[in-house]
Amino acid sequence: MRLLKVATCNLNQWAMDFDCNMKNIKESISRAKEAGAVIRLGPELEITGYGCEDHFLELDTVNHAWDCLKELLLGDWTDGILCSFGMPIIKGSERYNCQVLCLNRKIVMIRPKMWLANDGNYRELRWFTAWKQKDCLDDFLLPSDISESLSQTTVPFGYGYIQFLDTAVAAEVCEELFSPMPPHAELALNGVEVFMNASGSHHQLRKLDIRLRALIGATHTRGGVYMYSNHQGCDGGRLYYDGCSCVVVNGDVVAQGSQFSLKDVEMVVAQVDLDAVASLRGSISSFQEQASCKPKVPAVSVPYKLCESFKLQMLLSSPLKIQYHSPEEEIAFGPGCWLWDYLRRSGASGFLLPLSGGADSSSVAAIVGCMCQLVVKEVANGDEQVKADAIRIGHYADGQFPTDSKEFAKRIFYTVYMGTENRNRAKILAEEVGSWHLDVSIDGVISALLSLFQTLTGKRPRYKVDGGSNIENLGLQNIQARIRMVLAFMLASLLPWVHSKPGFYLVLGSSNVDEGLRGYLTKYDCSSADINPIGSISKQDLRSFLKWAAVHLGYSSLAEVEAAPPTAELEPIRSNYSQLDEVDMGMTYEELSVYGRMRKIFRCGPVSMFKNLCYKWGTKLTPVEIGDKVKHFFKYYSINRHKMTVLTPSYHAESYSPEDNRFDLRQFLYNARWPYQFRKIDQLVQELNGDSVAISDKGGIANDRSADGGMGVVAAGSGNPSAGF
Repeated sequence: MRLLKVATCNLNQWAMDFDCNMKNIKESISRAKEAGAVIRLGPELEITGYGCEDHFLELDTVNHAWDCLKELLLGDWTDGILCSFGMPIIKGSERYNCQVLCLNRKIVMIRPKMWLANDGNYRELRWFTAWKQKDCLDDFLLPSDISESLSQTTVPFGYGYIQFLDTAVAAEVCEELFSPMPPHAELALNGVEVFMNASGSHHQLRKLDIRLRALIGATHTRGGVYMYSNHQGCDGGRLYYDGCSCVVVNGDVVAQGSQFSLKDVEMVVAQVDLDAVASLRGSISSFQEQASCKPKVPAVSVPYKLCESFKLQMLLSSPLKIQYHSPEEEIAFGPGCWLWDYLRRSGASGFLLPLSGGADSSSVAAIVGCMCQLVVKEVANGDEQVKADAIRIGHYADGQFPTDSKEFAKRIFYTVYMGTENRNRAKILAEEVGSWHLDVSIDGVISALLSLFQTLTGKRPRYKVDGGSNIENLGLQNIQARIRMVLAFMLASLLPWVHSKPGFYLVLGSSNVDEGLRGYLTKYDCSSADINPIGSISKQDLRSFLKWAAVHLGYSSLAEVEAAPPTAELEPIRSNYSQLDEVDMGMTYEELSVYGRMRKIFRCGPVSMFKNLCYKWGTKLTPVEIGDKVKHFFKYYSINRHKMTVLTPSYHAESYSPEDNRFDLRQFLYNARWPYQFRKIDQLVQELNGDSVAISDKGGIANDRSADGGMGVVAAGSGNPSAGF
């Protein structure tokens, strides 16, 4: 037997906070050593933090990373343990995203990333160059001060692996695992048994299974020990990195870390037998044949042993049942942990939420309540960092600290009701969560503004239900919505002063991803906030979350909230009229999700969307009706696209998010008539005999429809919440 103990970790790093990052790195090494591990793996770019973005273009960032690495190497941190550290490095004229492999106070090898993440939320090619040389390792000349301090002039740089006396170890960096020809396949044929993947992977609803399947697949048919490390937390942006560091052996997960946590450092340790890897590889004929004619990968020889021989005192890690969270749990814990990181790192004293009692704002209130529950639970479990942060933010004194989530919420969470209909629902939920709740009438402020307008123009606008025009109706709704925003920010800045508390409160937004896509929100209304924990979550997922939270978070009033029809509450209620979101929008939230996935995930313009929806909805709608729906969506999407340029920074959770700043980059001035595209749709409708149902359930095309409805990949995927990974 060749017994090897390895340690990987979830680290809650903060972009550009080198002190914070070094503290966590050192803590992880100490814990790895205490556990007896001889390999320690940290996440991608852990020294600087992954989310530095354009700070990577600054020489200071690279120089600071070298200083931190020097500090680690001059101490005893790498004594007797192989450590992989992530940092940016400049070689010649190029900047690379690198893993620096260190042992016994020396740099053994620098491995630059070969395949960079450059889609969705990622822009690595903006800051880094991909390493393209595969046939040899270069001699990298270390910076002079590093060289003098370490008494080491050069180090092997490039694609390769480390050959120890008893095993071979290699790095594979994040995106490389998911590339069409991942390096681990070739490395395995060259005899590498231990793979170290340093990652910076963000949370997205229903995504974890995709990642774990890739990790399992990497060693299932070719053997190996696959170590995976990830960031965990909000490192300064819209993303929440969701940890779940793990160790996989021959396709079995033998150690798994948490996906959501308030901890700054979480270690995942496994003890494995490398003979199991060699045995599996020797039993696969195709592996043997391919290994015999493999392209040779360069190696660095290190005369050092990592493994121990058989002894019963070292128990081996066994396969585990993989732990997954339901989407409802992901909505509770992911944004909840993200909010806590944002709160404790922003210097704010708490949150303020305009709480209408509707589904969206109630979801945000429940997420904040969940955050408070997580904080109290972690304090009870003995986490000193969470305790210190909670004492500071909650302004506890005389040795007190939070022991009850509702009491903690009362200290750090204001909710404000500024509506008409759902006053009672908002008040009940605030009591269940524990927030400091205010009930505010804004009728007087609105009346004063309308009187001012009447004085200036001689006219007073009326709502549509009172005989006003659409222009008047929209203008009045916008006034009300924007007054809510102004009042929310005023209260957030002044209420702490009123209650003799230091600091300020962050205003929370509560618009969902579907409203953003359709533009069903007022620019600079309550959707304009400091941050929004649900801005990338669909209405359908939020309704499922509300039902779950009513039971599992203990906020029973959410069941009534979920059952109520969605309404913006901006028009007066009459006996024969109540404003409803889906009536106002001219489409359902379910339809919006379909449009959103087709537009973003499947890259459909108006014509492609029409064609695919003919397959999806062709048994119940005519081509004319489908064409009208597509035109209606694109008309209002394009009219309102400008609103996405000022969208509140939102927790990223959904593949079809329309967020304009980082994720969904498009123009914001459109010809909303789409004359060329809509003309094409009209021509297709005419060709399809547009007034009749396109696909009959009793004959014709329907006879060729398969069990999945014969829709094709795009139409079927548009209704799948897991599409787009």
